[in-house]
Amino acid sequence: MSTTTAVAPLAVQDAEALVAAVRDAAEAAGIAVAVSVVDAGGHLLAFRRDDRAVLIAGETSTRKAFTALQLDTPTADLVDAVRPDGLFHTLPTALDRPLLFIAGGVPLHRDGRLIGAIGVGGGAPEQDHGFATAAADTLV
Repeated sequence: MSTTTAVAPLAVQDAEALVAAVRDAAEAAGIAVAVSVVDAGGHLLAFRRDDRAVLIAGETSTRKAFTALQLDTPTADLVDAVRPDGLFHTLPTALDRPLLFIAGGVPLHRDGRLIGAIGVGGGAPEQDHGFATAAADTLV
């Protein structure tokens, strides 16, 4: 008898709700951002860039989400790890798909299992992290 229980994967509806949660929070704060949501395989499920957000925010939001997914850790918690004396100092350039160690990426879990990640770019790193964390907290 197996004790493994199935965990619902991150669905497009989940991803769209996460994007909406970030959009609402960012607009309320007057910050123009981009938000990316990736599934457990690192595939983009949802993306939105505010018309006023800097263009690079789209790329940074996606890289933050991918980084949070790959390391199953909020990117805010990894900033020190890539400093010259840090454990992961060469990791940002070691992969074909570059990682980004700036706050704003948060892994997504359901029933204790990693199901994807969200990344926000365009605000200050602390703001991006706050928007991503608040959205992740709405996931059921």
